[in-house]
Amino acid sequence: MNLATEDIYNEVPVLTVTGEIEPMIRMNRLLRNRLALSTVITTLIILVVSILLASVLVYFAVNVVSTRVQQESLSVTNAHVWVNSAGDAEGAIMISNLGGRDVVIKQVEVRGIPIPWGNMLSLYAVTTGQTPDAGLTQSLPYLTSPIATDTPVEIGNTQVFANNLVLATSQLILPSGDVMVLYINSPNSVTINDIGTTIGLTVFTAQAMYYTETNVQAAPPAA
Repeated sequence: MNLATEDIYNEVPVLTVTGEIEPMIRMNRLLRNRLALSTVITTLIILVVSILLASVLVYFAVNVVSTRVQQESLSVTNAHVWVNSAGDAEGAIMISNLGGRDVVIKQVEVRGIPIPWGNMLSLYAVTTGQTPDAGLTQSLPYLTSPIATDTPVEIGNTQVFANNLVLATSQLILPSGDVMVLYINSPNSVTINDIGTTIGLTVFTAQAMYYTETNVQAAPPAA
């Protein structure tokens, strides 16, 4: 290797007869500058692609979670459990389907014990039209135990729901936007000794479970 080549690689300025830097050294420096610029651009491209991929993954995850939440959303309210002087227990809850799809109610538990379908009665509350059921805005009343099928829900002598309670013989379907009232005959997990204590009621669907609590009340005396 001659002196000119070593000067090129070591970037030692070599002057020509005219006093100018050797053209080959200029070319070498220009090539190195171009390579350095390419490295920066490559790094920026990798960073941008990584950020875009991460954004797409986050958007996809949020979209999936939001879609599931929108698809199923129940509100379990107006829960009551009564026990009369004979020790007979009775429960009641209101279930509102606030989600975007119909829901199948697969099981109901009181204090963690499943209730047989033959011990439950249900009705669909009227939620549309100009005169929705008055019972949607007030507490569910105690009914004489045991509750028979085709029983109206009344406060005093006034029927508060347009539909009557009918026996629930199997899983219940609650359409989107509708409200269901559910009465429970003789939940075996509740006795007269539980009056004043707090117990839990759980509604199970195919996708989730919904839990609420209430205090066990003494049933009002017969009119």
